[in-house]
Amino acid sequence: MVQFADFDTRGYRMVDVRTGYGQWVSTYEETVEDVMDLALLDELTEPSWATVRRAADLGCGTGRTAAWLRRHGVTAIDGVDLTPEMLAVARSKGGHDRLFEADVTATGLDSGAYDLVISSLIDEHLADLKPFYAEAWRLAEPGARCVIVAFHPHFIMASGMPTHFTSESGEPIAITTHVHLLSDHVMAGVAAGWRLVEMREGVIDDRWLAVKPKWERYRNHPISAAFVWRKDLG
Repeated sequence: MVQFADFDTRGYRMVDVRTGYGQWVSTYEETVEDVMDLALLDELTEPSWATVRRAADLGCGTGRTAAWLRRHGVTAIDGVDLTPEMLAVARSKGGHDRLFEADVTATGLDSGAYDLVISSLIDEHLADLKPFYAEAWRLAEPGARCVIVAFHPHFIMASGMPTHFTSESGEPIAITTHVHLLSDHVMAGVAAGWRLVEMREGVIDDRWLAVKPKWERYRNHPISAAFVWRKDLG
């Protein structure tokens, strides 16, 4: 397995996911740029968002993904997240029908209840992708889609940068980060039974440099990736 420690150039103090996102919550939406994940969702040709009956939003955070789904016609969304503080923000927005505090690999949601399972920017916090893809498969009904937006391994390795935030005291703090190659996603998804039907990669372009001008040296480097999986009938 590729280890993040082999690429870390920042040396930030690292905390676990629940602790980190609980502290980051007040500035999270000011920090995460839409071009990282929502822009990739905009590019996908599958699924047909407005025909989704019910979505499971895994690692729902503050509700950014749910808000995007609502704007694109998804009317029923359940959310799961590990961090109570993030769930409180999501609850205040009202984008989800139901919210649950749980691990994305063991959500407690009903089996086969969703025709869309979606997650955004959580994969780097999972030590192993296989339990996540297996749980998504359990939740999905036959014919369902699973959409994953991931932090691209190339950018983690090229920049040496973990997922991180700045604390109230001004200290940069890293949140547990793992490097998953794109092939790790493919093999974990296939092992769970999914079939890959679409994939997109987001690169550092003019949109990015408008908000991160210091990243000019990373121009044209991939920073995120989107996978669309299908649970075939039968």
